[in-house]
Amino acid sequence: MGGKQKSVKLTRFELEVMEELWRLGRASVREVQEALPEKRRPAYTTVQTIVHRLEDKGVVRRARKIGNAIVFEPVVTRAAAHRRLITDLLEMLGGSARPILAHLVEMGELSLEDLKELEQIVEQEPGPARRKSDAVTEKLNLER
Repeated sequence: MGGKQKSVKLTRFELEVMEELWRLGRASVREVQEALPEKRRPAYTTVQTIVHRLEDKGVVRRARKIGNAIVFEPVVTRAAAHRRLITDLLEMLGGSARPILAHLVEMGELSLEDLKELEQIVEQEPGPARRKSDAVTEKLNLER
């Protein structure tokens, strides 16, 4: 799965099914269905429909057939799917990550240490990201 991953939009339920496929590596529809949380586990035919929809989108492929069962494997990485979700969210927020970061801080999901680590990552990036890093550093220093 090297090279550039294609960007594909996944529904919430498609993403849940993909999470199980990423975790399992390869699986039949039955294995995916049984791996989903028992409390709200959908019917086999529902999972089958979602897996076939994912196949149509080019997100999974048939790896092999064992008896009557088709074994599927992910074609798109978790990181590529998450990038698409984050890009879509940023577009909905007008391109600004501030509301996301503020929410994460308010919820206790993002600490000062996390922000410092992100700052180091941004500082290593060339071009526009570097200029943003300088602005972030200046703002953080002013607020201390």
